[in-house]
Amino acid sequence: MLLQGKTVIVSGVGEGLGREVAVAAYEQGANVVLGARTEKNLVKAAAEFDEARVAWAATDITSEQACRNLVDLAVGRFGALDGLVNVAAQDQVFGGVADADFEDWRKTYEVNVVGTLQLSKAAIPHLARESGTTGIVHILSQSMWLPATEVKQAAYAASKGALLSATYGMAKELGPQRIRVNAVVPSWMWGPMVQGYVSWTAASQNISEEQALAPITSRMALPEMATDGDVANAAVFMVSPYAAGITGQSLAVNAGDFMR
Repeated sequence: MLLQGKTVIVSGVGEGLGREVAVAAYEQGANVVLGARTEKNLVKAAAEFDEARVAWAATDITSEQACRNLVDLAVGRFGALDGLVNVAAQDQVFGGVADADFEDWRKTYEVNVVGTLQLSKAAIPHLARESGTTGIVHILSQSMWLPATEVKQAAYAASKGALLSATYGMAKELGPQRIRVNAVVPSWMWGPMVQGYVSWTAASQNISEEQALAPITSRMALPEMATDGDVANAAVFMVSPYAAGITGQSLAVNAGDFMR
């Protein structure tokens, strides 16, 4: 198992990717510590695991104290911290720059950049090692490289680009403490959010869901888009000791939608 006996924090645990990351880490032997703003999502997710290997706390990552509390919970409950996967994000701001409400942009950056880095900062003292390595993984978005045409989310894309830059800087900064910092970069991924989008598009245009999906999948090298679970598996690999020699990298999980 990739994470046998390790302890990993996962932020943004809801119905989609955050839950999938927690499940994948747990199935690879980890103790999982779950954070999210919505307590009912945490209760539901935690019920899937052996209570001896799970802990959770309602966590708003824009609060430094809440970030410290989540890290303290992990260390207090399981004695150590070996990894952090930053999934929590704000993605509900739509449109481009010409029509931007920059107050909404600031809120997006406060979560996606500042909040993510606050949680990472809280974890750093507990991730430092004298031998072996530990890992931080940021979940980013292909839209920072290739703007989406179906849904315009300039604020979200720009915030993820900023976090990619931070990934590189953190990898260099924290390498001497044996902390690896990497990014996993999904494109469209099949899960609750995309399922909802496809259903809405089909209904609003009076077409089948297959027809709604076709313009997206037709540009991918593989016949189907990656799933939330595929992205979660990549994150678990990157945070695990199997990726001991990898830092400052971005791993795209996109079924060949975009190659670089």
